[in-house]
Amino acid sequence: MKIEHVALYVNDLEAARDFFVEYLGGTSNDGYHNPNTGFRSYFLRFGDGARLELMHKPDMTDAEKSLARTGYAHIAFSLGNREQVDALTERMRRDGYAVISGPRVTGDGYYESCIVGYEGNVIELTE
Repeated sequence: MKIEHVALYVNDLEAARDFFVEYLGGTSNDGYHNPNTGFRSYFLRFGDGARLELMHKPDMTDAEKSLARTGYAHIAFSLGNREQVDALTERMRRDGYAVISGPRVTGDGYYESCIVGYEGNVIELTE
């Protein structure tokens, strides 16, 4: 068994797609639109075949995203080595995203950083 994909509702579908393509190397499909409901989505595929579905529908609510909450906490992307974690973390910091931890070695041995990425969703970068 494997996780087939993870889905994320966003306010600005195009900008969210651009974020994951530009920073994390996602490849996007052409998108889907249901004209009856207004629902739109993109599937993004990443290097190892993992997929992320970005979704939008009219009249969504956008609750504040507290970092200490129940539910999904972050999406982690393995970049291959510490140098890539350091470089992408610094690039995202320069581009105005908040780095909330790292890069560092965690208590359980991961080398990682955590960034508040697009629309307040946390992205974890690991080696």
